[in-house]
Amino acid sequence: MTQELGILTLTAVSIGFFHTLLGPDHYLPFIVMGRAGKWSPGKTALVTVLCGTGHVLGSVAIGLIGVFLGIAVFKLEGIEAFRGDIAAWAMIAFGLAYGAWGLRRAIRNRPHRHRHAHDAAESHDHEHTHRDEHSHIHPSEKKANLTPWILFTIFVLGPCEPLIPLLMYPAANNSIFGLAVVTAAFGLVTILTMTGVVMAATLGINVIPLNLKKLERFTHALAGGAVLLCGLAIVFPGL
Repeated sequence: MTQELGILTLTAVSIGFFHTLLGPDHYLPFIVMGRAGKWSPGKTALVTVLCGTGHVLGSVAIGLIGVFLGIAVFKLEGIEAFRGDIAAWAMIAFGLAYGAWGLRRAIRNRPHRHRHAHDAAESHDHEHTHRDEHSHIHPSEKKANLTPWILFTIFVLGPCEPLIPLLMYPAANNSIFGLAVVTAAFGLVTILTMTGVVMAATLGINVIPLNLKKLERFTHALAGGAVLLCGLAIVFPGL
């Protein structure tokens, strides 16, 4: 590995780490959706890794096409910006729809009390929710959970803007090895950072002894709201 490639690889590692860490849209959706959907840590990690891989490979594909067709950097960055707008609005739409569904579910599942009389001298009441405590689903009635696939689609559309300029230097030097090294370094660090933050937050939430029982039925609505805010933060402040 040449000195130039070593410096470029170190740059790719640094940019991949800080770009991911400073962009809450890279990890917050997995944290809140995993919590709302009661995903296991293993499933949460798997969904994060798959979405992160799709996120990186989408930009790699665009970058390599641009490299081999000789498309200028500014044109590729324009394509990536357009993809970013689509992904951001898709995240907004998903968060809004999921949050509305979660709010409707929470309202319908509002706890209420029933009084039961056992005899003339004794009676009692108890609080419950019909949807969670009295409903059950047979295996044949279970519906596929589309949330991971929706997140995957959004992250495939979402660009890794810093990757495109990083690919240009080894491409200009006709170095396939350099392209592979820079791409692998950036992609691996991006995926590991995403997964590390998600798992740290997920495991941390699980061990903190918080009494949030009254808010439990609003987890889906809150998760949708968090995803919506991530999308809005991309479109308007331009995070």
